[in-house]
Parts: sequence; structure tokens; C-alpha cells
Amino acid sequence: MERTLILLKPDAVQRGLVGEVLSRFEKKGLKIAGMKLMQITPELAAKHYEQHKERPFYQGLVNFMTSSPVVALALEGIGAIAVCRKIMGATFGSDAEAGTIRGDFGVSRSYNLVHGSDSPEAAARELELFFPEGTVEYEYAAFNWIYDPVEELKK
Repeated sequence: MERTLILLKPDAVQRGLVGEVLSRFEKKGLKIAGMKLMQITPELAAKHYEQHKERPFYQGLVNFMTSSPVVALALEGIGAIAVCRKIMGATFGSDAEAGTIRGDFGVSRSYNLVHGSDSPEAAARELELFFPEGTVEYEYAAFNWIYDPVEELKK
């Protein structure tokens, strides 16, 4: 099992797409291990996006991410990072395939609705930033109907 951070960005919250976007992850079979509506502070945004500090878009990104609440999700599943990134689609909505979150709901290069961790290392770092209190541990009964243990063990 792998965990990843997903952020439903201010544009997803303000456009009333939280339920629609969340349902796509749930319908795919990902387990919610943490979820909260929160206002990102400038300090948290600076830590989260520190690798982009020297990029020209950095300040606009921080301003956008602190402009309205976000929904932070910790999602779990086999290959969760890759699965989530496929569900989200290409970074820019105008480039994203139909059927993905960004392809169905986005056209902007700036407002792209969701953030997802891009590696296990990034996921660990980001989950610690957004869920310092930890996530919820529980047995997710649906996994018994999502994953064939015999097939999954072969991978």
C-alpha cells in the first residue's frame, strides 16, 4: 500500500467541485486515510512549494493557494501515486485528456484544480506538512473487493 497527498485547490472548492473530484478517487478504489478543509497559510505554502522559490510563477502560486480554503486528502492504495496522477490528468487543463479531472473541468494553465504528490518521497514530505497529527488507520473493507490478493502479490 502507498499513501499520497491530494489537494483540492481553491478553484475546486470555489467552483463547488469537491464532491465530484473526491468521488473520482473513491470510485477508483482509493481509501481515504485523512481529509480536512483548511486554509493554507503563507508559511505552509512556502514550505510546500519551496522547490519552486526561484521560479517566476512562485509568488502567484503561493497567492493562489492561500486565497481560499483547500481540501487536503491522504489517499491510500496499491500504486496510489501513479493512480491519482492518472485520474488528475496533465498539469494544464487544456492539455489533459477527457475523462480526467483536469480534462473534464479545467482549461487554465494556472488554475488546475488538484495537486498530487509525484513520488513516494514527495508524498511522505507533503503528508507530514498537511497531516502533522497523522492519518487514520482502519481496515477498509472495500479493498477485499478491489484487489485480488493472489494477483497483487505477483507484482
